[in-house]
Amino acid sequence: MADSKSKDPVPGMTPQQFRHWRRALGLKQKDAADRLGLKKRMIQYYEKGNRDGRPVEIPKSIRLACYALSNGIGDFDGQTTIPLPLEIKDSE
Repeated sequence: MADSKSKDPVPGMTPQQFRHWRRALGLKQKDAADRLGLKKRMIQYYEKGNRDGRPVEIPKSIRLACYALSNGIGDFDGQTTIPLPLEIKDSE
């Protein structure tokens, strides 16, 4: 029987790309975690690419959130984008 889940044909974000994204925004791991709604430890796993020797994939939702933050989008209410607060943009 064929697997009903289809694999995403587009390659995901690599640990190196994730680290580059964070550093390009001038974020510390804790700051990136806060903006993405994660624990700092998850940022560390994503940047390392594994957790206790097992591979860790960066979920599509996190990749899309990285894109939004890179473009000054702080939130989305389903219809309207909400920009990052000015003080956050200025600190980058």
